[in-house]
Amino acid sequence: MKKILFLLLFCQVFANAQKHTTLFIETESFENKGGWVIDQQFMDVMGSSFLMAHGMGIPVADASTKISFPKTGKYHMYVRTRNWSSQWSQAEAAGQFQLAIDGKLLPKIYGNEHAEWAWTDGGEIAISSKDITLSLKDLTGFNGRCDAIIFTNDPDFKPIEDVKKLSEFRNNYFGFDNNPRDAGEFDFVIVGGGMAGTCAAISAARNGVKVALIQNRPLLGGNNSSEVRVHLGGRINLEPYPALGNLVNEIGPDEGGNAQPKNYYEDDKKLSAVLNEPNISLFLNHHANKVETENGIIKSVYATNIETGEKVIFKAPLFADCTGDGTIGILAGAEYMTGRESKAVYNEPTAPEVGDNLTMGASVQWFSEKKEHAVTFPEIKWGMEWDEAKSEEITKGDWEWETGMGLDMTLDFEQIRDYGMLAVYSNWSYLKNKSVNKDKFKNESIRWVAYIAGKRESARLKGDYVLIEQDLTERRVYPDGTAPTSWTIDLHYPDPENSKLFPGAAFKSIAKHIKIYPYPIPFRCLYSTNVNNLMMAGRDISVSHVALGTVRLMRTGGMMGEVLGMAAAVCKKENTNPRGLYQKHFDQLEALMIKGVGNSNIPNTQDYNKGGTLMETENK
Repeated sequence: MKKILFLLLFCQVFANAQKHTTLFIETESFENKGGWVIDQQFMDVMGSSFLMAHGMGIPVADASTKISFPKTGKYHMYVRTRNWSSQWSQAEAAGQFQLAIDGKLLPKIYGNEHAEWAWTDGGEIAISSKDITLSLKDLTGFNGRCDAIIFTNDPDFKPIEDVKKLSEFRNNYFGFDNNPRDAGEFDFVIVGGGMAGTCAAISAARNGVKVALIQNRPLLGGNNSSEVRVHLGGRINLEPYPALGNLVNEIGPDEGGNAQPKNYYEDDKKLSAVLNEPNISLFLNHHANKVETENGIIKSVYATNIETGEKVIFKAPLFADCTGDGTIGILAGAEYMTGRESKAVYNEPTAPEVGDNLTMGASVQWFSEKKEHAVTFPEIKWGMEWDEAKSEEITKGDWEWETGMGLDMTLDFEQIRDYGMLAVYSNWSYLKNKSVNKDKFKNESIRWVAYIAGKRESARLKGDYVLIEQDLTERRVYPDGTAPTSWTIDLHYPDPENSKLFPGAAFKSIAKHIKIYPYPIPFRCLYSTNVNNLMMAGRDISVSHVALGTVRLMRTGGMMGEVLGMAAAVCKKENTNPRGLYQKHFDQLEALMIKGVGNSNIPNTQDYNKGGTLMETENK
């Protein structure tokens, strides 16, 4: 019954004066995704999640769904797509595809026209059967993308290009905003299912708090999931609360390393840990994109199912932003910071004289595998210009394949991610087809390229205290210290050598490290200064750009999550908010941090600071 209702929802019909029909089909709702993947990373900018053919140079299997028309006849067709590679090349488009009806390909090729998201006119077609199967056929394997398809016999119909108006049209068409589903009663709503949010949910649940955990992907773990594949850096079980980190260790993978095979990241371990907690309600594939507030308090958060478009409303006395981007805080009107502060703001030695919008970038990692036979790769025409000087003769792109520094990590993020993929494909195509050493790579085959880019920095939500460089380097410890940060102050910059080869468009980074002693992050950095019932954990906490260089590690973020879960329990018990906890009940949080919430009997096999050396002394 649920499946039937789902299909009806996405095949409902608009009638115009009982004469004309317009069908609006969202591709992410297709029954059979085939080899296409759902991409939701940019839906707040371009309006929706969409299907993408991420074949890494090999066309993917067709996506398909059944469509019902009220009557046969001639219909005009429109397809919302874009030519993503045209931002850098006017040669043939990277991601091209066709549509098919009942297996018969339509002649029009899509994904080769406009650079931005827009409706492509597909012309008039004849529908000879009321019930059809509509398919997307990938032609290239290079990330063709399709958002939505319209069939109409209304001669006056024009598809809407404006993103805001188009979103309103979608919502009215499907009735999403008319009656959002109530998710239920909760004590604590957490948005973001990375290590920070996942640990926050488990910690709160084990302390008697009823939790909703909202994650906009099908997997938990964020950058440590198999979609991004970044190892858990940093150390756990440090003073002053050595029990913190046991939960991180409990749910984290046993293997380490970046850009490794999928099984290294143990997605199922994180998921099972959450599903085994009766106090957690998990909402995978739900993107939180609307917040209602009253007098500086979040009353509710709305999330959209990235496959069905259904709206769900979440209410609770307490919320946590573990999105990494500060999404919920910004929507709620929280004070926030972006880019680099000038030296005058906090007198930080590493800060620039003049503040700017430079942020650490996002990585598109990749690796290949050696086959027993020769493997071809397309000689792409739409890639970046390449030669021997630019060639990277490697079989793995690690964290340093990083783009987007100086761009907006929200508004420009599709461009940032796409440029990362463009660099990977351009280099690999050159190695396989033109390099003087191409024989070294003849048996190498691309095994994995990330399409979910791993962000390091976007917005930071301001708390009652902003952690700065001198706190870390001089070890100014405050009475409300919580989870310890243990990585160096690790800041990334465009690689100078790569910048020479690609002026203004480097796709590689360098890291500069400043050693620190293990440092307990003040609790005042973990809640908003002006949204009274909002906490945060992960890379969007209250720190300067420089201080972010250490706290952004995922083991550290996971421990912050453990603290947030404990804080939620104290807030529930004392009927207070995070600031009230800090002012009157911090001793209770301290007792919970001493006790811990994770399993202390599990061997700690991946607790290390490889690349982020600490200054260690028993006296500091």
